[in-house]
Order: sequence, then C-alpha cells, then structure tokens
Amino acid sequence: MEPSATPGPQMGVPTEGRERSSEPPDYEDEFLRYLWRDYLYPKQYEWVLIAAYVAVFFVALVGNTLVCLAVWRNHHMRTVTNYFIVNLSLADVLVTAICLPASLLVDITESWLFGRALCKVIPYLQAVSVSVAVLTLSFIALDRWYAICHPLLFKSTARRARGSILGIWAVSLAVMVPQAAVMECSSVLPELANRTRLFSVCDERWADDLYPKIYHSCFFIVTYLAPLSLMAMAYFQIFRKLWGRQIPGTTSALVRNWKRPSVQLEDQGRGLGAEPQPRARAFLAEVKQMRARRKTAKMLMVVLLVFALCYLPISVLNVLKRVFGMFRQASDREAVYACFTFSHWLVYANSAANPIIYNFLSGLPSQLSHSPHLLPLPPGLRAERPHPRPPPGLSRV
Repeated sequence: MEPSATPGPQMGVPTEGRERSSEPPDYEDEFLRYLWRDYLYPKQYEWVLIAAYVAVFFVALVGNTLVCLAVWRNHHMRTVTNYFIVNLSLADVLVTAICLPASLLVDITESWLFGRALCKVIPYLQAVSVSVAVLTLSFIALDRWYAICHPLLFKSTARRARGSILGIWAVSLAVMVPQAAVMECSSVLPELANRTRLFSVCDERWADDLYPKIYHSCFFIVTYLAPLSLMAMAYFQIFRKLWGRQIPGTTSALVRNWKRPSVQLEDQGRGLGAEPQPRARAFLAEVKQMRARRKTAKMLMVVLLVFALCYLPISVLNVLKRVFGMFRQASDREAVYACFTFSHWLVYANSAANPIIYNFLSGLPSQLSHSPHLLPLPPGLRAERPHPRPPPGLSRV
C-alpha cells in the first residue's frame, strides 16, 4: 500500500470524532507508526545493505588511516607518489566518516533526517571528495608519465607535490560550490513537517530545467570521462616503456658487458675484467629500480581501474536522471531504487578497496619508495668504495 492511500487528517478524513470521543485517536501518530512499521523499517535485503555499509565503513576508515600514519612515521617513504597516495587516503577518510552514514540512512529510510544546513554541507563534501580523488589520480599519472617517459622534461619534488595537493583542494572546494548552492531540503508531506523529518528530501532545486542538464553533463565530463581518458593514455605509454624490450635508462653497453658475480670472480682470478664490480653494482641497482617502478605502476593502474569501475554506475545513473530525465515515471520503482542504492555503496567501497590494493600489490608503504639510493645491494657489493657514478637512468624520480 502506498503512503498516500493511508487514512489520516492530511487526506481529508473528518475530524468530528475528536469532539465526540473522550479519547480521540491521534491519526497523525497512527500514520507515523504505519510509516515506520510497513514502509521505513528495513527489509531483509536492506539488512544486507546495512552490513555491507558497516564493513566498508570500518575497512575504509582503518585502512586509509593506517596508510597516512605509515607515511607520516617513516621519513624514507615521503616520496612524491606517496604524498599523492596520502592525499587520496585523506579524501577517502573524509567521504567515509562524514558522507557514508548519511548516505546509508537516506538509502534505507528514503528521508533526509539531518536538517537544512547539512543538506548543503554533506553533498558538497561528497562532490569535493570526488574532485580531489580524480585530480589526485590525474597528478599521479602525470608525475609517473614525466618520470618514466620524459625524465628530462620535468623533475618532480616533494615540495612541488605538496603545492599541487594544496592546489587540488583549493580548486575542488571552489569548483563544487554550485553543488551546495542548489541543494534544498523540503518535505513530501507538508502536513507532517512539524511532527517528523520522515519523508523530507534533500535534492537539487534549479531555476530552469536546462541548468541541471548543463551542470551534470559538465560534471560527468570533467570529473570522470576526460580525466580517465587522459590517465588511460598516460598509463598506456608508461606500460610500453616499462614492459618494452629495452629497459628505459639502461645503456646497451652496460647490459652487454654485465656478468654474474660468480663469473666476475673467475675473471678476477684470471686477471680479466678491469672493473667488473662497478658494472655489476650499477646494473643491479638499475634492475631493482626498474622492478620497483613496475610494481608501483601496476598498483597505480589497478587503483585507477577500480576507481573507474566503482564510479561508473553512479556517473551513468546521474546522467540518465539529471540530463535525460529518466526514472521520473519508472514502472519498477524497487529496481531503480536498488540500482541507485548499489551504486552509492560502490562509491564508498572504492575508498575501502584502495588500502587493500596498496597492501597486496606493493606491500605499502615500504615498497612504494622508488629512490635508487634506498635499493638494497647484494652483500658482496656493499663494501665497495668508491661508488661508481650512476648512469642517467638512476636519477631520482
């Protein structure tokens, strides 16, 4: 039964009975009890949703906090890539701690229970976190692209990374102001507005139907389609460089003349080979650097892929709803509701997936550092002095 079919004062039911009876029934209270018992109380599948939200909440909050603490407590891990990863984790903590509980209650009760002020703040912070995540992933891809494909054009430093992060937050906070401006809280049942916040909605309110179409089309392009396309092109070139036949930065003479340590010892005993150990030392260091770069690139590619998959459903559904006006007269309301609910959960699941990816694909954070002077050397080569001058491929990136 639909709520509108339930008898009550707002439906025009006569109220003379209140005068005739010594204990008149409170139709409004009875109606509210009906809403809670038959409409708002979580169904069986919604309890599964609640459990999934709770699991994501704790994994995302604990995992991303540990990532930030690990980089903060270990100075050798404060690399450019790790700075951006910490920024991504901070955005995930923000959206998990503030936006996830509100989103869960809205999905379960289909009501906005947090008042008019938070109706503007929470959606605004949600949009800011999306912008921060996209821009951070874009800066990571740009940094890796320069470092691996064009190392001589631009040198990234920790100072520049910190400045970029401040710029990311400043731009995101400024660009998403329209999202807060258009959000308004209203009641579906004005007759009960003074009695309960049930069936209050927090939604966009535009002056003209054309504005939301323009805004959400631009939002989809700027925060999803365009950056993901550019990042895909960048990682494609990175993949070709790192997994190509020729290892970037490795001189062919060094590879051709390098020998195994056991062979070097035999050559030394025979008086052959003038400088076998410096060659082996430089080559082994470069090979280790290449392995670290490949491991970091794999991790970042997976992070980008998971982000694209998790944000794809909600991005498409928003475009269909806001731009093309779909779902207004949906015949199967429950199916549409389930699609939007699952898409909301996927957004938060992405925040929980990131620290898991860091851990399994890189042993984060200890193996994310790609500075050559942090690479361990074989025991037989550690005591050698003086150090040979590293080839160009060993520059810090």
